Amino acid sequence: MLGQERTVLPLLARDTFRLSAYTAALTYIVAFGATKAVANFFAGTLSDRYGRKPVLVAGWLVAVPVPLLLIWAPSWGWIVFANVLLGVSQGLTWSTTVIMKIDLVGPASRGLAMGFNEAAGYLAVAVTALASGAIAAHAGLRPGPFLLGAAYAALALGLSTLAVRETREHARLEAGRHAASGHDPDAALSTGQIVRRTSLGDRSLSAASQAGMVNNLNDALAWGVFPILFAAHHVPLARIGLLAALYPAVWGLGQLVTGWWSDRAGRKHLITAGMLVQAVAIGLVALGTSVPAWAAAQVLLGVGTALVYPTLLAVVGDIAHPAWRARAVGVYRLWRDGGFAVGAVLAGAVADAWGLTAAIWAVAALTAVSGLVVAVRMDESHPARARGVVPAEGAPAAADHPQG
Repeated sequence: MLGQERTVLPLLARDTFRLSAYTAALTYIVAFGATKAVANFFAGTLSDRYGRKPVLVAGWLVAVPVPLLLIWAPSWGWIVFANVLLGVSQGLTWSTTVIMKIDLVGPASRGLAMGFNEAAGYLAVAVTALASGAIAAHAGLRPGPFLLGAAYAALALGLSTLAVRETREHARLEAGRHAASGHDPDAALSTGQIVRRTSLGDRSLSAASQAGMVNNLNDALAWGVFPILFAAHHVPLARIGLLAALYPAVWGLGQLVTGWWSDRAGRKHLITAGMLVQAVAIGLVALGTSVPAWAAAQVLLGVGTALVYPTLLAVVGDIAHPAWRARAVGVYRLWRDGGFAVGAVLAGAVADAWGLTAAIWAVAALTAVSGLVVAVRMDESHPARARGVVPAEGAPAAADHPQG
């Protein structure tokens, strides 16, 4: 659903709706990011209250009209509204898949599970961005690329309704084991306490939240600004689609390795390195003037993001108590996906004032600072690594983590 937009919507804003100001052209990303961030928060709370599956199905029901609105939109306001719905849908559906996988796996394999989850999503983004560019090059910007989204929404709604099973009882079973082991002082935290702990109170959770926000700020730049930069250098539409696909493709494939790696080597250093690699890659986009240079930068950006993305989710899974883990994931994802809105506003404002290249450099600098914050503020959260023990293959690790 995101892949259908990454190649096409920035060019639709410029060529069909004649939006000349970058800030105006990126309003759809602001709408998406803001609503997805809020929906993430409520997805965790609703998943704890009503179960995971009802939230997942509701999210896909909200997604059904999105491709139709993108196809028929007579004005830019319709595009923005479609992305409001898309943000609600993504917040409910993707948060729930994360929570369900954390429910189903033990602490020793959370990174691997998050790697599979995020790889599935971002490989789909890459494939669809590439396909959308190819379709648009042959059939125009509308309606062809968005027919893919209509098929995806129908397929996902059917699978969620018919094939997915509820997982909330797995989390309740794990919470019961905490209580039986005497590791249960934090089981009864209120939602407000969870928000404060995840946002500021816990060193590692707050470091993860800010890194997640900056990571998706980068993604807003790649989504909304990079295609315009490439088009300004007269890159053909099909090649813009290829460049738009490279970043999420490497990101997606890489997570199959990096999630597992964080289970073996720990979380903190992978996140720090990933943020700094992203900063370098974004700087290379600003310096680049050719398709090969931009392709190399997109690959490097994908590598950096792959190091970070599943690992941050694993950090939250390590630290949060099973009784309120879903809500902690929702709070973390509220901050993380708020980065879409912040990134779109920041990139648009800087680009309007000083140009596209200045906007790219500003985001590169922020990303480097974020990596340094993780290096200073985050504690190692993997249960075995935090105790200086490397778990044997297949061996369970402790489920608790001392709060930072």
